Amino acid sequence: MTIETQPTSPVTLSDRMRKLTAGVVKPIAELLHNLGVNPDFITLLGLILAAIAAYFITDDQLLIAAVLLLLSLPLDALDGAVARMLPGPRPFGAFLDSTLDRYADGALFAALVVYGVRKDDDLIVTLALFALIGAYLVSYTRARAEGLGFECKIGLFSRMERTVVLLTLLAVGEFWGDAVTIGLIILAFGTQFTALQRFWHVWNLCQAQKVEQQEESH
Repeated sequence: MTIETQPTSPVTLSDRMRKLTAGVVKPIAELLHNLGVNPDFITLLGLILAAIAAYFITDDQLLIAAVLLLLSLPLDALDGAVARMLPGPRPFGAFLDSTLDRYADGALFAALVVYGVRKDDDLIVTLALFALIGAYLVSYTRARAEGLGFECKIGLFSRMERTVVLLTLLAVGEFWGDAVTIGLIILAFGTQFTALQRFWHVWNLCQAQKVEQQEESH
């Protein structure tokens, strides 16, 4: 149950994109639903594309990796849209989606670590590891907060923002190697900053909840 004392979370880029693309996503989702396509299959297909993209990153074919990652983006919206058309709640579907997203994140950042090793670039390796830790912390802080009953979607670098930066560094990095380093700097520090934003957000909600409970006890 969500705590009533929490303020409304700001709209994220993911929320904006969902609204902007709803007119396109909905008819495609309806078609897939009518064809009997399982939303979990769509989720798995997104992971497969991310894994193939990761392979091409390790092989220094960044533009191909960017195209594959771009192709996986609509799947991230379609699986949820198809799932919402099914009767009843689907808690395992949501759990699977979040879990496979973490596998995709891990594969892509691990691939950038391998890319840095093959380029003999310690800075890329360090930044990719730092960005991976940050990406996982962003996801963990939200999951832990929601486990405590708080909504926690705030932050500068949610998954959509991270994907946009990752796409850009891959596409531009094919032609200008420094773009990979610059993009990873943004991701490494952006994800850590977002994790801290969420930490601060939850701390404030806990304090507000404590005050409310003290007032109710008097």
